[in-house]
Amino acid sequence: MENPYNTSSTLALQSFNIPPEGVIPAFLFASLSYLIIFFCNLILILTIVLHKNLHQPKHLFLLNLPVNDLIGSSAFFLQLIKEIVTDSRSMDHWACVAQAFFIHIYAAGTVLILTAMAYDRYVAICLPLKYNAIMTYAHVVRIISAVWVSCLLLIGVLFYLLLRLPRCRSKITQLYCDNPSLLSLVCANTAVNNIYGLGIVAFTQVLANGMILYTYLQILVACFLSKRSDTKAKALQTCATHLFVFLLLECLGLFTIISYRVRNLPQNFRKFLGSSTFIFPPTLNPIVYGLRTQEIRKHIWHFFRRAVTSSWCGMRVLRPSR
Repeated sequence: MENPYNTSSTLALQSFNIPPEGVIPAFLFASLSYLIIFFCNLILILTIVLHKNLHQPKHLFLLNLPVNDLIGSSAFFLQLIKEIVTDSRSMDHWACVAQAFFIHIYAAGTVLILTAMAYDRYVAICLPLKYNAIMTYAHVVRIISAVWVSCLLLIGVLFYLLLRLPRCRSKITQLYCDNPSLLSLVCANTAVNNIYGLGIVAFTQVLANGMILYTYLQILVACFLSKRSDTKAKALQTCATHLFVFLLLECLGLFTIISYRVRNLPQNFRKFLGSSTFIFPPTLNPIVYGLRTQEIRKHIWHFFRRAVTSSWCGMRVLRPSR
């Protein structure tokens, strides 16, 4: 008897409809975007890792954000660039599953890491005298470990529930692979998957929004009650930038979800909204959390100044004498 299920290892992808004359600009845009994200986040990681005076709780929390951004942007851009270069609209099933897994790790990780950073800012501003006693190295490691273990467990169970189901279709209707697109290939009852997926979204959103709303309200109250205007201004500036990044991420995610439910939107616009989550937050995070942080900015500036000075001195040594 013929097997009714499609067990092919190759999936058909829906890509941008790029005309031949637009291939090179698209390749340059995707490559340049990824290189900017990669090097900015890598510089932030190396700056924190290589300088012992930055091994403080707030910087240890911050270290996880560029690591997570590199996971998400690499999972998205490497496949996109490959599609543009090879003009391929197919993908191995397990490569699609791997991309979807890391994209969901990125999404969950961003929300939980920003939540942990909000908690750290709350303790620093509202309980400054107890900060060192509360935010010990061991406590910070426990929080960071809880973030990553939670991500791996939540997303691991999500994909276990997905991979147990048989496939009977092979066309991915989105620009990249994720759980909903892979679930659309299944010909079986997906009620458990849908309930669990909604449960993850509800859990992370309630936890993140509840924690961030509470902490930032407490921070605002503490700032307005403070008599030191410089402390108030610095705290408000820090919280405003952090809140901007979080709201940007939430809005992009909301717009992406809405775009897939509005049928008359242009396909390329829908795809751009879907990809914007992997472009804007990973690009802005190193600026907001790196260059706007005085200690990190000082080390980055010192590194580049030393590199330029060394290069200039090397050129003078190699320059032939008259």
